[in-house]
Amino acid sequence: MKTLSLLTFLLGCFVLAGAHTYHMGACPIVEPMSGFQMNKFLGVWYVIQKTSTASKCITYNYTRGEEPGEYVITQDSDHPVLGLTPLKHEYHYTGELTVPEPSTPARMQVRFPLSIAGSASHVVFATDYVNYAGIFTCQKLTFAHRQSATILSRQRELDKQYVDNLRQMLTYYGVDPFDLSIISQSGCPHGNNTLDINVDPNTFSAENLGNVVRKAGEKLGDGVQWVANTGSKVYHKLTGSEEKSTSKPEENTRAAITKNYETNEVEWIP
Repeated sequence: MKTLSLLTFLLGCFVLAGAHTYHMGACPIVEPMSGFQMNKFLGVWYVIQKTSTASKCITYNYTRGEEPGEYVITQDSDHPVLGLTPLKHEYHYTGELTVPEPSTPARMQVRFPLSIAGSASHVVFATDYVNYAGIFTCQKLTFAHRQSATILSRQRELDKQYVDNLRQMLTYYGVDPFDLSIISQSGCPHGNNTLDINVDPNTFSAENLGNVVRKAGEKLGDGVQWVANTGSKVYHKLTGSEEKSTSKPEENTRAAITKNYETNEVEWIP
């Protein structure tokens, strides 16, 4: 139940976080970079600027997927909603990348688990692989679209000339660069003293949710058994009779060892 509550909370947090803007009509045409080489693009990138977000310490990590032509993108950040609390945390959000047209590898499709509207385009419109990169994503809606632009760097800071060039390119493609927020990469939480929150394609799988229900059921069953055993003991005590023990000595020893555990299980009783 705690896991389900956390998932619901994360969904609400993500909706509040934004990181995109809504516009009427079709997605603007942002041309993918020619001659793009994904093997040189893989690895960690620091987000320098990103469309309308209050998150900080954002990084992208591009890795290979299980199948050829499939990749994984993991966005790590200090989430703005959780940032309102004293809780030190790292928010890991993982999506799946595919390349619909192998002849145009810079034009990809990305699917994140919390995206109700489905997949979105993920276009690399510029990069030199060692300093900077420009990403544009867009998701078609019924009568509109939502878009997000991101300026990436291999280091925590990026030279102003690269930033200006990428912003000019966005302007040329009809994307307003003034929608981009400056992302802080200082004072970022990391290490063993932080809470890791992971949302990936397996988070909402039937297997994971089934495990949550199964564990909750096991706890509930343990609680019912505890009530039954305790009720039996109370009954015999009130009637003045003693409950005969038919268990073996080693079973009594095991029961004594787990006594505290069983007592604590009463917390799961509804």
